[in-house]
Amino acid sequence: MDPVIIVGAGPVGLTLALALAAAEVPSVVLDETAGADDARAARTVVLRPDTAALTARLGCTTLSDEGARWDGWRLMRRKQPVRALPLGVEGFPSPVHIAQHVLVRGLREAIAKTSLVKVVTESRLDSLEQDGTGVTAHTRGPGTSYWRGSYLVGCDGARSTVRKLLAVRFPGRTAVERYAVAALRVELPWPREAVLHRQPPWRSGGDEVSARPLPGGTWRLDWLLPPRGDLVTPDALVARVREALAGWCGETPPYELLDTGVHTIHHRLAQRWRVDRAFLAGEAAHLLGAVGTQGLDEGVRDAENLAWKLALAWHHGETKALLDSYQAERRTAVAARLRAADQSLPILRGGGGLRGLLPGSASGRETLLADGHLGQGPLGAPPSYPHSPLAAPPGEAWAAVGTAVGGPVTDVRVTTPDGTAGRLRDRLGRGRLLVVLVAPGTAVWDRRHWLKAGVMPRLASAVADLPVDAELLVTEAYPGASAHNVLLVRPDGHLAAAFGGVRPEELRAAAAAVRGGTPSDARANAEDRAAHMN
Repeated sequence: MDPVIIVGAGPVGLTLALALAAAEVPSVVLDETAGADDARAARTVVLRPDTAALTARLGCTTLSDEGARWDGWRLMRRKQPVRALPLGVEGFPSPVHIAQHVLVRGLREAIAKTSLVKVVTESRLDSLEQDGTGVTAHTRGPGTSYWRGSYLVGCDGARSTVRKLLAVRFPGRTAVERYAVAALRVELPWPREAVLHRQPPWRSGGDEVSARPLPGGTWRLDWLLPPRGDLVTPDALVARVREALAGWCGETPPYELLDTGVHTIHHRLAQRWRVDRAFLAGEAAHLLGAVGTQGLDEGVRDAENLAWKLALAWHHGETKALLDSYQAERRTAVAARLRAADQSLPILRGGGGLRGLLPGSASGRETLLADGHLGQGPLGAPPSYPHSPLAAPPGEAWAAVGTAVGGPVTDVRVTTPDGTAGRLRDRLGRGRLLVVLVAPGTAVWDRRHWLKAGVMPRLASAVADLPVDAELLVTEAYPGASAHNVLLVRPDGHLAAAFGGVRPEELRAAAAAVRGGTPSDARANAEDRAAHMN
């Protein structure tokens, strides 16, 4: 079968290629550049714990750079500290903050270690054609000009050629927020802590300025600008830098200015994310970023969601429900994120009317800011898919656990039948379902005993009989679960179902629903579609 064609070699396209390779699906990445990302110190990315874990699991080692994770987050208003949160082991999970070119370099290094990904540089897409069995893409460049793929995914950014060729509309709002940005090497009073300062007392502080640490003793500073203000000249930006440093340190400390820029945030959402065998992901499908939200997070989540579905289709034949679920789940999740940001903006930026004068409104604004910047709540938490087309109807055998169906599972310790111990998150992303038995005592019992005792033999037989590849795991405990509860987990870490005991028929039905139908249905669907297209 032909490889998957990925258009665009940014973080999302490279992540998708690695995620497909982890599921043993080959891909061709069409990169219109010469193969290197611009080394801009002020162009940085923040990855939440779930997206950082995914890229690390796929082999990207640059996320472990010293200083990439924050130890804390501070909120200040005028001259007063308002809130301080420890991050990491003792508090909220810590995000990862690195330069984008460093992330891309790490992803390219991981790709170089697999034979399943072919990156073709200096190849710019200019046309594509679809038929019942695949996609043909034509590129301009010094090498091969025609490429044949089973599917095609446009990860080619805000000005996506794929989106334009598919005639997909991209409505939304322009210039929602605008920031002046500077990257510099300096010592600030809060080593490895991110700071958000509202209404700073110095003259050119504006309404908001943030300082976020990067590896190597460098920082990224962002000043919120008026939506339609004057151009920010280099002299004006240097003045902002010096005033901010003096305001925080008492006087302007020695610093090295590395890079500057102006960043404008738009909010847009593609009306369709799938057109037959072609898909959109990342900024080709959505633009967001106001109030601290991170567009790259959503792009990486797009890649994770789509990869396992394409892998099932590639290996076993597609079903309409399986591939349609990508748009149904991801577009709905991003739309909710955009709505949350748009609803928060009047409250945080003024124009909130009487709501801004209500008791407790200050703490509400603080919570919104923390949510956006730290990846919590409606503005940043990992999404749930409670109304997924792949959800099976709940039955009497279903059990309630600490994770709602469709939500991301908790990363507990698990053991495989061969005795390998590790984390649940480390077993994700291999194109197969996970079946997790909650069995208190397995951490202290000898594996030879629990492997052939109790419900294990019956569960192992049920897992082997599922209509899709699945891996059996055992955990000592899971939040909200009882002994002998069985969890069915999707390859992207979302809970598909939970049962009160071993229920082979119910487990099989839920797995078939996640698959979007049985493999025989998938093959018949694919054959019918090919005959119709031909």
